[in-house]
This record gives sequence, C-alpha cells and structure tokens, in this order.
Amino acid sequence: MLVETVFDTADVPPGRGAEMFVERLARSHAPVITGGTPSEDFGAYQRFFKLGRVSVYASKTDSFAVLRTPKLIRRSDPEIYHLSLITKGTVGLTIDGRDSVYGPLGMRTNESSRPFEIRVGTRGERIEAISVDVPKAVLPLPPARADRVIGRPLDGRGGVGSLFAGFLTTLAANTRSYTAADAPRLETVLTDLLATLFAHELNTLDALPPETRHHTLTLRVRSFIHQRLGDPDLTPNTVAAVHHISVSQLHRIFRERALAEGGPSTVMGYIRHQRLEGARRDLADPVQSTVPVHRVAARWGFTHHAVFTRTFRAAYGIAPRDYRHQELDTGQ
Repeated sequence: MLVETVFDTADVPPGRGAEMFVERLARSHAPVITGGTPSEDFGAYQRFFKLGRVSVYASKTDSFAVLRTPKLIRRSDPEIYHLSLITKGTVGLTIDGRDSVYGPLGMRTNESSRPFEIRVGTRGERIEAISVDVPKAVLPLPPARADRVIGRPLDGRGGVGSLFAGFLTTLAANTRSYTAADAPRLETVLTDLLATLFAHELNTLDALPPETRHHTLTLRVRSFIHQRLGDPDLTPNTVAAVHHISVSQLHRIFRERALAEGGPSTVMGYIRHQRLEGARRDLADPVQSTVPVHRVAARWGFTHHAVFTRTFRAAYGIAPRDYRHQELDTGQ
C-alpha cells in the first residue's frame, strides 16, 4: 500500500486551522501566505502521498485565499508545476495579470516560479480537488513549452483532459490497491499524461519524447476499449482506425503490454478478458441479482448466451449462473 499522510483541522487547536494548513501547503508545495482573514472555524482535510518525485493529494477545504509573492519566490523556489482538478465548488486564480475561475472538472495550473493568488471557494463554499505537484526536471516536455500552458483553463471533460482527469481520480481513490513497487510506473504514467495534456493544449505533440507519445497512445487505446466494451462490434480494426494507427501497430502495443504487465497478448484477448471481468462483477453484485444472466452478458458485448456461458466457464471454471449463486450465497 502507498504510504499516505493525512492532515485534518479537526486534530489541531481551535482557531489555528488555516494557519497550520498554510504551513502544510508550504512544506508540500511552496511557501505561501494567506490572503484576507480566514474564518475562525476554518476546516480542511487532505490526504497526501508520493510517487517517486511526484506528489499527489486530495483535499476538502473551506473557502480561503493564498498568495505566492516575489519575495517568497526569491526565498525558496522548488521549481515545480502544480495542477488541481476541481471536483466540487469553484476556485479562482490570478497569475500573469489574468483572472480565471474554475468549476467542477476544470483544471487549474500554476508554478512555483511565478507569483499567483488562489481563491478557494469563490462563492464562500467548501471545495474538493485532487492535485499534483511535478518537478520541472521530471516532466518530459521542455520548460519553455510547458511554461506557456500555466494559467490557461484546462478541461477535464473530453479528449486528453478526460484521460488525465480519469487517471488522477482513480489514482487518488485507490491508493490502498497500490504498493510501493507500483510507484515508479505510476509516476511515469502520470508525468507522461501531464506532458501530453500540456503539449495537446499547445498543439505541439511532436515535442514529446517518443516513449511518452507511445505510453499515452497505449492509455488512450485502453480507455477507448473500456468505454465501449458493451459494443459487440468492437474490433481491432475499429480501435486502430479511431486512433489513426495500423492494426499491426495496435497488436504490437498489446504484445508489449502483456510482456510488461502480464495478461492477454492480443487485442481481442484483452477485450474478451475485460468483458468477462465486467460480467463477473455484475453477477456477484447483490443489487443486480434479479437481472437475467443473458442480459448481463449482453451488457458486456456478448450477443450469444451459449458462447458467453462457454467462455465464462473456460475462464473461471464455473458456469455464470452457478457463479452468481455461489457469490450471493457467500455474501449472505
């Protein structure tokens, strides 16, 4: 399991919540000062963990403001990029003379080398966000290019933004399922996706290293497949065409994935495995106990019940209906 540290103003002396939370931000990100006067009963909760040199934290905070001034920059500059995915509430940012407001699924960026002001909860509301700090030296994109993205509003609702937001959300929600041995791989995936997000915003994907483009393509392909597992017409030809690559290149991606991670080495093998896992989870779900087995199968792209039963038995050594009874009886 990844090692997490938790900060909760419920554990600090009354009236010192905002002060101690800003001190924590100074240690985890860069020195900042409060703007205005936070409320006496200011509340904040933050989970923090490291992936190599990258920091990730999920926060819930009452409204407040912080500033990073030229004086603070001269005193200490860790040279990092920061991105926050807003999941609830609104956050305002002033940087380079520009004012922006970010709502849910908006992504706010700043860097430690530039002055900024952040206003959390622009309407006085409590906000929730998932944030990441990446040292400039770690990001596989030249700083001269990455710097041009800082302060621009980024959208987590589509394209590369959606892929990055989805990965960051899943990462923060499932820290218990990862181990310290997973951290280097997760760090690479996160930095590659962030670099791709920045390069996409600048329309300069060619500036990325080949391995970063390859890693991101693999993630995009897998994400596309996962979103369409219920489509019985999902084929390697379809996947390759959507991503503007050849079928042979697509097969090569999955052979390399199998060598690195194990599992099916063919595209259809991967699709079949993911469909079976989806159906298996649904069959074990008490909430769906009255849904006929053939409808569960159809939901995951299996159009022929006999084929589904045979494939499920070959994978798990038991028929789907018997598996459902077994799991539901065990749960009870």
